[in-house]
Amino acid sequence: MDPPSLVVLDLMLPEMSGFEVLAALRADEATRNLGVLMLTARRDEADRVEGLTRGADDYLTKPFSPQELVLRVGAILRRMSGAPGNPTDIITIGPLRIDRAAHRVQVNGKEVDLTATEFKLLLLLAENRGRVQARTHLLETVWEAAPDIQTRTVDMHVQRLRTKLGVAGDLIDTVRGFGYRIDSDHAGSK
Repeated sequence: MDPPSLVVLDLMLPEMSGFEVLAALRADEATRNLGVLMLTARRDEADRVEGLTRGADDYLTKPFSPQELVLRVGAILRRMSGAPGNPTDIITIGPLRIDRAAHRVQVNGKEVDLTATEFKLLLLLAENRGRVQARTHLLETVWEAAPDIQTRTVDMHVQRLRTKLGVAGDLIDTVRGFGYRIDSDHAGSK
């Protein structure tokens, strides 16, 4: 299971304070770069300053709008994905390793040479792992084409991508009559 990208943390917890949890997250190598949004009823400026000083990425007080919470979470995740060397730049699924920032793909530690379109296709499938991506959606997103263009283009690129990925190509499942997905739980069917 992949670690979370972000934690929404309250200050008033039963066993220890949110500040202590935040300090523990920042001290641990595995969670050091985890996004943290403090969400609490404590509104004092001193609490906000302390939370941000200790390493929170943002601080939101109650009551809050759900829409504002979603927007703040999205902003933190966008900032994190743009940071060089951030663990969220790397997607690992079985033997497959995708480095978003460097535009590199490896299978079992060996570099795989992909075209820009193949990389975009693989990245879209990996970022949405477990969810089926319709051929029309892939055409619109990867090729920026109108969905009425022949969907065989997608099928041919997926076939080439599977071949280039070797053993990792089996991660790409075909969902007959609809599209494709990457599933990390099992070897897919072609």
